Amino acid sequence: MKSSTSTSTSTSGVISTGQATDPQRAAGHERGGTVLMVLGGVMLGTIGIFIEEAAQDPFTTVLFRCVFGCLALSLWGIAQGRLAELRLSGRALRCAVAAGLLMVVNWGLFFAAIPRTSIAVSTVIFHVQPFWVIAMGAWLLRERISAQRAIATVVALVGLVLATGVLNRSDQPDGGVSADYWSGVAMCLVGSFAYAGVTMIARMATQVSSFALAWWQCLIGMLATGWWPMLHGLPRWGATWGWLAGIGVIHTGLAYVVLYAGMSRLRTGNIAVLQFVYPLTAILVDRVAYGHALGSTQIVGVCVMAATLWCVRRMR
Repeated sequence: MKSSTSTSTSTSGVISTGQATDPQRAAGHERGGTVLMVLGGVMLGTIGIFIEEAAQDPFTTVLFRCVFGCLALSLWGIAQGRLAELRLSGRALRCAVAAGLLMVVNWGLFFAAIPRTSIAVSTVIFHVQPFWVIAMGAWLLRERISAQRAIATVVALVGLVLATGVLNRSDQPDGGVSADYWSGVAMCLVGSFAYAGVTMIARMATQVSSFALAWWQCLIGMLATGWWPMLHGLPRWGATWGWLAGIGVIHTGLAYVVLYAGMSRLRTGNIAVLQFVYPLTAILVDRVAYGHALGSTQIVGVCVMAATLWCVRRMR
């Protein structure tokens, strides 16, 4: 027999209750969000292999990521009977469109920054975004960020810096840094702020399912970059299309549905730290796939990040 205070779960993965949520159920809900965030981060961490093998310019990669992502999500929505979730209006539509535009900015700037700096430097600078997330959560959602979570975020960032090996760079002549390098730094900073905005929209737009948010993100990306092939042509037919399809299906369609579902269940403090799963996985995948050995400092960084991610799961 159902009680008058039964609990239901919305399509976005957010629990809604008539009265206060049972503590055990809430804890289990948050654990589920953590698992989803970790899974999504691990999937995204493998995207470097697909980008390297596709060997396309940033706009082409963004466009095909959106095209194949939208196709995969549409087929999944048809199979699950969830296409009705894509009909948005009012505030929900504005949130979805805003998230899509911010994500296109994020992708484009990050891919453009890599050749101007390096993969390591771009990754480190880009992942200052958890600090933006914490600041936005405190400002927009009036969430109290505990000292433990703030410290954990800083420690994780330190671990990331060590893990990428950026402190061991010796390729700058006479310690000089070119204007092109600084433009790449600026791109990463702007891109990190854009991604933090996407995170906050996913956190606040609980009336929009994770499926709908990811689908609209891909649609907006297609509209924003669809003009590029008219000027530069399409990629040569062959294996490249397979790698681009993988970026769309795995790293966009699937990964972002999983990530957004996880974000909707967690506090911004936990979201900020758990997003380090992505770069941590990318570093490890780079070692396995391309044989880029980690130095002792990098190994220390990986251990610091792993320990921090484990500790944040135990925080309340």
